[in-house]
Amino acid sequence: MTQSVIDSSDQVLANFIAVYSQLGKDNLVDLEAIYHPNIVFEDPAHRIEGWDALHEYFAQLYSNITSCDFQIHHSLVDENQAFVQWTMTFSHPDIEKGKPRTVEGCTRLELDNDKVVFHRDYFDLGEMIYEGVPFLGKVIRHIKTRLGQ
Repeated sequence: MTQSVIDSSDQVLANFIAVYSQLGKDNLVDLEAIYHPNIVFEDPAHRIEGWDALHEYFAQLYSNITSCDFQIHHSLVDENQAFVQWTMTFSHPDIEKGKPRTVEGCTRLELDNDKVVFHRDYFDLGEMIYEGVPFLGKVIRHIKTRLGQ
């Protein structure tokens, strides 16, 4: 691997972190600077292909939430791949009466030509959504407790 590939990957990761650290409904257009037009985005609930579809997904997501902030803890880049550990704090009016919820997660990125071409988020969907729903949250927390015994 050449030094220029390392420098380029470091810069793509730095740009990714900068955008997500400030991301909000008023600056979703900033995502276009980091994602390749043929981006593939995956998380526990979605698989989205292409920049237009991803932008639509984020626009819909941010129209439904009250707030969403990312705190980046650690990052690692190696050749054309990067990993980011983060905490997301968000509020949604239909989840736990709009109280802020916190979810720990990790993102794996594949990089090409100074852009992110693949983005995979890993997090506990139950912690994010289901545990904030009355009754269902109690059931899921009980199951997790039982599994941990």
